Amino acid sequence: MVAESQHILVVDDDTRLRSLLQRFLRENGFLVSVAKNAFEAREFIKQYVFDLLIVDIMMPQENGLEFLQKLRQDSLVPVVMLTAMGETSDRIVGLEKGADDYLAKPFDPQELVLRIKNILKRTPLEKQNNEDRLNLGLCVYDIQKKELQTKQGDLIHITPVEQSLLNVLGAKSGQVFAREKLAEILGAGQSPRSIDVQITRLRKKIEADSKNPRYLQTVRGKGYMLLPE
Repeated sequence: MVAESQHILVVDDDTRLRSLLQRFLRENGFLVSVAKNAFEAREFIKQYVFDLLIVDIMMPQENGLEFLQKLRQDSLVPVVMLTAMGETSDRIVGLEKGADDYLAKPFDPQELVLRIKNILKRTPLEKQNNEDRLNLGLCVYDIQKKELQTKQGDLIHITPVEQSLLNVLGAKSGQVFAREKLAEILGAGQSPRSIDVQITRLRKKIEADSKNPRYLQTVRGKGYMLLPE
């Protein structure tokens, strides 16, 4: 099982394939978001930090290669291209435009997961040292180790879902996440109501006064955000 903080965006106009990939990748421990076209993918990228993108080439309006070319103007996020085109020349074009890997349809989902894991292993971490640690007043959360500790170094037990919440919210400190979006990212049977419950439990572990939170705040009518020191 991979770290649940690894967030993947699947960009494909095929509804069935998007759904299958989302379910399979979640079963393999990834956080997953899906977009049906390049425009929707850009909106996601503005809002969330992704560890890797899976992009279909044959999409209407703006195809995957055009999307990749524009993406590479300001982002080095790893990209795996999916396409029905299996010719060597097509693969070369994708790689030349900045793709990290290329998989022709139909493909074995397990092979895709192995390729993703290999790419993520060799991708340098963008965050370093203190940027990986969220200062939450009486405690500190290490994003990479997924450990919550008191300032004295004592571990505080948190569940995998609580770890995922801190990783997702911590990656975009100060940004508001809707309950519905958090449920979608975390998957595994989560719902907006269950997110509320998880937030309440998490506050009891990180806040001096869980009823008046300083760090894990509610934005009325919009969702939740994390404000570390």
